[in-house]
Amino acid sequence: MAVVALCSASGSPGVTTTALGMALLWPRPVLLVEADPTGGSGILAGYFRGIKSYGQGLVELALSTEDIADLLPQVAEPVGSSAASFIAGPRTHSQAPALTGLWAPLLRALQDLEATGQDAIVDCGRLGLVGWPEPLLAEADLSLIVCRTHLPAVAAARSWAESARRGHPTWAHPAVMLVGERQPYSAREVSSVLGLPVHAVIADDPGSAAVLHRGVTVPDRFDHGPLVRSLQAAISAIDAVMRTRAEGLGVEAMSDVQ
Repeated sequence: MAVVALCSASGSPGVTTTALGMALLWPRPVLLVEADPTGGSGILAGYFRGIKSYGQGLVELALSTEDIADLLPQVAEPVGSSAASFIAGPRTHSQAPALTGLWAPLLRALQDLEATGQDAIVDCGRLGLVGWPEPLLAEADLSLIVCRTHLPAVAAARSWAESARRGHPTWAHPAVMLVGERQPYSAREVSSVLGLPVHAVIADDPGSAAVLHRGVTVPDRFDHGPLVRSLQAAISAIDAVMRTRAEGLGVEAMSDVQ
């Protein structure tokens, strides 16, 4: 695996919570990038409850004249004792336009992490905002629209899904990640409406989710609860998709040689 980007079409379906949860459970070292142009780090304010101060982040990367790949290890902050680290996004939404020129070189640096045994998860926030990280979504190894299964959420995602399929904007590998299946629609129904595959379904588990987005005390059996189990299943599903694609590319490459 390499670069996985998460985004939303509307509302707050849980992109940051899901991205952080996946990063904490990721099977190998992973860098979580807060590329949400809304501003105000959800990880610093939520998971760390404001105790951890903002040091460096995407804004500092954008302003630096040094090579971004060299700066990533310096800017990245550890997430507890996990194998995950993160790069904080802009402090405010007014800084987002200044990041426009950062996205393409950042993408290349993130793609190069695979050679060092690392992956990247990118929280792209809501689609279409000023300064949104379109190049990251366009070229990620997998771009997932995080969506709930009620009608307003599906309706909002539909136009973006159609645009992704038609190449406006061009996304290399668009798909869907659902939160709370059958509330009221199933994964199959949502996939049919959006015209994109549903690669994973995350449990709607507010109590456990609060640990990630508000830093509340970890409840009993958190590690065995619906949210963690669904995140683990999502990671396995994403891994399977990426492996299948890689094997397909390998077969294609051998055919070209022959």
